[in-house]
Amino acid sequence: MNPSIADSARPSSVAPEIPGSLPERQGQTRFVHRRVGVMGLGHMGQAFAANLIADGHQVFVWDRNPERTHVLQRSGAHAAVRLADLSHYDAVISSVSDDDALAAVALGAEGLVSVLAAQTVHISMSTVSPALSGRLVEKHALHGQAYVAAPVLGNPDAAQARKLFVLAAGRPAAVEKVRPLLEGFGQRLFVIAESAAAANLVKLAGNVLTATALESMGEVLALLRKGGVDPGVAFDVITNSLFDSQVHRTYGRKIVEQHYSPAGMAVPLAVKDLWLALAEAEREAVPMPAASLVHDRLVGMLARGWADLDWSALGLLAARDAGLDDAATADGASSPRP
Repeated sequence: MNPSIADSARPSSVAPEIPGSLPERQGQTRFVHRRVGVMGLGHMGQAFAANLIADGHQVFVWDRNPERTHVLQRSGAHAAVRLADLSHYDAVISSVSDDDALAAVALGAEGLVSVLAAQTVHISMSTVSPALSGRLVEKHALHGQAYVAAPVLGNPDAAQARKLFVLAAGRPAAVEKVRPLLEGFGQRLFVIAESAAAANLVKLAGNVLTATALESMGEVLALLRKGGVDPGVAFDVITNSLFDSQVHRTYGRKIVEQHYSPAGMAVPLAVKDLWLALAEAEREAVPMPAASLVHDRLVGMLARGWADLDWSALGLLAARDAGLDDAATADGASSPRP
């Protein structure tokens, strides 16, 4: 049996785990319910918490905006008033927007490093820099805690449907302790390396590939539309021939249908992720001209006031550049956007 977080020493005030009735995972003889904290209740964090509740775990949720906890409380979650309330959980998942947000909640005066009990595993599912992950590994280790980086490939819809691809990295014992939780979030768990930073680098690389695919699809679909090819036919050819991939199907449909809101990945977050990838590329002396171009295209979307749109609106930008009068708006209505 894989080692369980429950086997680690913790205060007697914490209720013992209850053997679960969930299906056994491959390689395990038992799947147990756990006390799990979820910190950061944006679209992804809410989906993680909801799935954990459905799996029978005791879930405690925290967000800077207390209003976000209410929906999950109605589903059976418990609200943590402050980060210190997460002190004796088996694992704490963080899902926040960027390096600054994660550093604030993990390394601040009353952050996770200060309040978590020894042996607790902090699972960071945020898209952050490899450097910050390395720093968090060291800080948690000084307090006897463990840190696992586990960013994901997929959007909030995929998170709700458990269709994510989870990229995990960290010390093997820590990864194994939280493997059942991570496997429950998606269709496949990839264990990348012992260095937690490696998972973040793979995640950034994946977002570069997605962003460049969005730019290419936007340009090609604009060309075909302007040349008189029906967008639906173009989409059918692209997604049912040599380019039959999840990225082309999911985001190509958004471009064809001009459905850019609500945003699964808002433009400012995409700009941040491409910038992080380019910073790593510069550090390693790896030229990435295509990534640099797409980063600039995303910045151009911010300049147009499209910060609330999904990054698939790279297709909208390509259409506008081609002189096509797309009727896409931030709220998905059919009136032209200024």
